[in-house]
Amino acid sequence: MPYFLCRLNPPRPSFASDMTEAEAALMARHAGHLRDCAAKGTLLIAGPVADPAGPWGLGVFRADSEAQMRVLTGTDPVIRADAGFSYDIYPMLSAIVGRPNLQET
Repeated sequence: MPYFLCRLNPPRPSFASDMTEAEAALMARHAGHLRDCAAKGTLLIAGPVADPAGPWGLGVFRADSEAQMRVLTGTDPVIRADAGFSYDIYPMLSAIVGRPNLQET
């Protein structure tokens, strides 16, 4: 099964430090969506990346195809809310998968 690295781009570089209460609630729904994906075995790992240019979200997923990956990211609440988020989707050429049951931190 193919693997994909997905980058969730926030609506602005300062998002992580100045999100509104409504955006925080949207992020909580986003986290729930990712936990559902993890429970189904589609998501391997996800979390915010401390990029000096501005934080963004990383997810490594497995899906049958890029089309299926686009459907999966399209159902994310942050995308459905049309709140300025976008995903970049990168098919991985190969993958070495470590522990099958990584623990959430």
